[in-house]
Amino acid sequence: QVQLVESGGGSVQAGGSLRLSCAASGRTSNDYHMAWFRQAPGKEREFAAGISWRYGSADYADSVKGRFTISRDNAKNTVALQMNSLKPEDTALYFCAALTSRLNTIRKVTTLYTYWGQGTQVTVSS
Repeated sequence: QVQLVESGGGSVQAGGSLRLSCAASGRTSNDYHMAWFRQAPGKEREFAAGISWRYGSADYADSVKGRFTISRDNAKNTVALQMNSLKPEDTALYFCAALTSRLNTIRKVTTLYTYWGQGTQVTVSS
């Protein structure tokens, strides 16, 4: 049973930066995809970024490419999301998620992810 705990959310002005962290416990192998999803009020949850724990390959939603960077720290069992050049439309509740996978290609479908954190709020003001 994988448990995920997010931290690092907050409020920032447009153009600013935030770094989210996800602490993962209970992982028994490297065959996981770790991802960040986000959900704005009144909208569906959407994929933002994901990384393969085994291969380190990453993928991003078009809306965040070039601004967000996902990374993993094997020693600390954490996954981070560095968010730069934030925009008001990035305002959302951000969730860390995990699924068991040996694929190198990052899965982006919400329903495929088995484990979820409780979410951390990111608010970007104009």
